[in-house]
Amino acid sequence: MASHQFTIASPPTDAISALKFSPDPDSTRFIVSSWDKNIYLYDLRDENGNVGEGKLLQKFEHRAPVLDICFGANEDEIYTAGLDWDVRKIDVASSTQTVMSSHDAGVRSVVYSREHSLLISASWDSTLHVHRPDADSNGGSVPAVIPLPHKPFSIALTPTKLVVAMASRALHIYDLKALALLTDQSEATVENKVEIEPWQRRESSLKFMTRSIACMPDDAGYASSSIEGRVAVEWFDPSAESQARKYAFKCHRQTADDVDVVYPVNALSFHPIYGTFASGGGDGVVALWDGIAKRRIRQYQKYPASIAALAFNSNGKYLAIAVSPGFEDGKEDISEGMVKIYVRELGETEARGKGAKQ
Repeated sequence: MASHQFTIASPPTDAISALKFSPDPDSTRFIVSSWDKNIYLYDLRDENGNVGEGKLLQKFEHRAPVLDICFGANEDEIYTAGLDWDVRKIDVASSTQTVMSSHDAGVRSVVYSREHSLLISASWDSTLHVHRPDADSNGGSVPAVIPLPHKPFSIALTPTKLVVAMASRALHIYDLKALALLTDQSEATVENKVEIEPWQRRESSLKFMTRSIACMPDDAGYASSSIEGRVAVEWFDPSAESQARKYAFKCHRQTADDVDVVYPVNALSFHPIYGTFASGGGDGVVALWDGIAKRRIRQYQKYPASIAALAFNSNGKYLAIAVSPGFEDGKEDISEGMVKIYVRELGETEARGKGAKQ
């Protein structure tokens, strides 16, 4: 089957900050957060079950721009993080919003671990908030607050680990079991600040600010990207042998008038089946990579503006691409029609790596 691409109707009116597919295997729903202060819930399928322009199911307004989103225990539960400093839960069925906790600055990222029923938010106040939402609904519980040494830029989950990329090239990897234990002892202190040792402390392989981080679906490691057109691939295993495998490479660069123009790599997403990954840059380009074979599988046509976010759906059949001006061209105004969401229906082997199983 050859791939084809379509554009989603009714996109946000301002820059897109995040895009996530439902983790449910048969679902074609996805959510998008935007600087226009709204969360958008879409389904790729229309009323007749056909995949095409997609359908905007619901819109949820917030008090300030929303910086990140994720689905919770099911696709009727959405968590949001934003510049109102709050972590919110949206109940899709009733459209109600509940504030789970408030940070002391904007909340950059939010993730939900289904394996451990944990909600984790990372804020520019240099803390993580670790929640057990099922406990919150039974009378409320205070989140465990973990101080971080620097401002977090991006966080990502595997079934067993949380990876936190911060300023000053600092990177912490936490054991989710240990974080789950914290929430069981959440009456520890009045403010609930908990000093917990990360499972590993690392320095980023990238010299410039981390823009995005994504974890391998097999729980073996992660990829990170920087504002300076590079991606690093690393493994969790601390053995010298595994650490010797880590590497970084240049990407998302264009030559203009004999000058190498470098763009930020804004988005990374791993294919859930093949373990290959997509990168999206400020150059408006999306590329697919085989991190094991260290090679590019393919590069798609240039999109009309910066790639803001990328996501594969849970079975890897679709790749959603959020496009919105990233101000790389020096223009700050977003004109009408500049913000778009494209969805590629992938061919059977399109994202398969060189050494992938048949």
